[in-house]
Amino acid sequence: MGLLREEGVVYKPVEELDLGPDSNELYIEANIKAPRMGGFLAKNVAWILESRLVGTLALYILKRVNRIHKFISNATLEEPPMFVPLHPFVDLNEQRVMEIHSDASPAEKVQQAMECLPLAPESSLDTSKPSCFRRWTIADYSRAYRSGEITPLKVAERFIDAVRESTRRPLPMFFFINYDAEDILRQATESTLRYERGAPISVLDGVPIAFKDEIDCYPYPTTGGTKWLHKVRPCTGDACCVARLRSCGAILVGKTNMHELGATPSGTNPHYGAPRNPYDPSRISGGSSSGSAVIVSAGLCPAALGVDGGGSVRMPASLSGVIGFKPTFGRIPQSGVLPLNWTVGMVGILAGTLEDAFVVYAAISGQLPSDESTTLPPKIYFPLLNSTNSIPNIKLARYGAWFNDCNEEVRLCCSDALQSLCERYNWKTVEVTIPEIEIMRMAHYVTIGSECSTSLSSYLEKYRSELGWDARIVVDIYGAFDSKEYIKAQKLRYRHMQIHNRIFSKADVIVTPTTGMTAYPISKAALKTGELDYVNGANIIQYQIAGNFLGLPAVTVPVGYDKAGLPIGIQFIGKPWSEPTLMHIAFAMQALCITDYRKPLVFYDILEKK
Repeated sequence: MGLLREEGVVYKPVEELDLGPDSNELYIEANIKAPRMGGFLAKNVAWILESRLVGTLALYILKRVNRIHKFISNATLEEPPMFVPLHPFVDLNEQRVMEIHSDASPAEKVQQAMECLPLAPESSLDTSKPSCFRRWTIADYSRAYRSGEITPLKVAERFIDAVRESTRRPLPMFFFINYDAEDILRQATESTLRYERGAPISVLDGVPIAFKDEIDCYPYPTTGGTKWLHKVRPCTGDACCVARLRSCGAILVGKTNMHELGATPSGTNPHYGAPRNPYDPSRISGGSSSGSAVIVSAGLCPAALGVDGGGSVRMPASLSGVIGFKPTFGRIPQSGVLPLNWTVGMVGILAGTLEDAFVVYAAISGQLPSDESTTLPPKIYFPLLNSTNSIPNIKLARYGAWFNDCNEEVRLCCSDALQSLCERYNWKTVEVTIPEIEIMRMAHYVTIGSECSTSLSSYLEKYRSELGWDARIVVDIYGAFDSKEYIKAQKLRYRHMQIHNRIFSKADVIVTPTTGMTAYPISKAALKTGELDYVNGANIIQYQIAGNFLGLPAVTVPVGYDKAGLPIGIQFIGKPWSEPTLMHIAFAMQALCITDYRKPLVFYDILEKK
């Protein structure tokens, strides 16, 4: 391939980069060279890539025209590699927080989280505003159970009826890969008996919670969205995060649908169906935690867990109109999660409100199991959201060229939301430059691809033919990255951590739109073969990468809708271990927007009095 070799860039030292608002550092836009592939085209592309001679050349050309060679393979940079984004704990002296004892049980942490929340009235709906809508919260479930208005068993029965009804719709919703009505009813019966005895375990007792099918929840198999992965990696017990929620009395309602192997941001699965967007079932919900986003958006659960390897919690949350929260790398144990991308993927939370995301976070965060390597355990602080005033003197870093690199409706909506937030709380926007954003996306892609390919390498010879065509192409591309490219990507990871550390010396958080566009239509081909759409995918994922590649906490909050009524989210990216500050900011943002939230076209009111 020497004749086709492209010269690589030489990166100047980080300390020489100008990160100010008037920097002359060039903003590099995404320029993806790949067609939208589904159906017959996807099958043919897979065949080409898997051909021994033609495939090698095709993969080389793909990497070259998509600038992997220029910015990664043949690049020169001085930084050492950073293989795992584990951050030493630094006490940030955050405002209005409460320290939580590391030995507290999940149920005790949940109770402490509830004490940090404002007292909710019996109904917080603004009845003077006919269009006002809100989803039932964890506190609503607990209050209804304690008062005897409804029981967990009745809620479980309604839940099962709703799931069954959702599969009979003209456009089926396909929430789940696997759920067991008998097991749900068993858990609900036990919860109901606890309430009858006046002894619920926690506020989560009897609350339905769902899990992405990338997380072990015994006795369900963990498929990763495939038809075969559970055969080679059987589920033998609960993931740590699942066990903690189970110990709080939550009803574990099943394994939600996802994009096969988390391969693309669309969330569509050719084996188990497309989890459709509740705001328009003809459109994607976003992925890869698509089922978890849809089940929360449609009202069946107040919260669900996903796994976020490249925005896979925050993207579907934004496109489906709910909260998506991804903590700092290492904050939530990864034991029991499919090891598909072990340095970029982490458990995240999708919820109808920031409060519910906080309560679930309280249950699952904390001391890592002894078999996981870590630095000194980070302290846990909870945000005191029950204060009458929000925290003062917040600075939000905004990179204008990046922030505005989205469609017009997203740009205007997020700009208006940011302006309203700063005006309401007297916070400040700090204009900055964050160089090489697109290069960071490429380095992340090399990293997640190399790790996924390595994780699956023992099984692909036997099971490759059982993959959907879209996942099959992705796996073929993943396998094209070599060790030199992986090492270069890790050197870029260290470089970008230094860049972001400099940004965080100027501001508390970075603010962006969550996605560059709203949900796009599901194609017919995608339903049968899966679909690859790298152009739209890059538009959706472009604001997500720092959270995963650098292990930073991030949260998306719904802030409006486009002209078609599709949700738009705004994202806040924080310093390592700054979850309390992120929650304060997200809570403040939610407070400004919540009275304008709209009811999805597909919604199941399973807690409604009947």
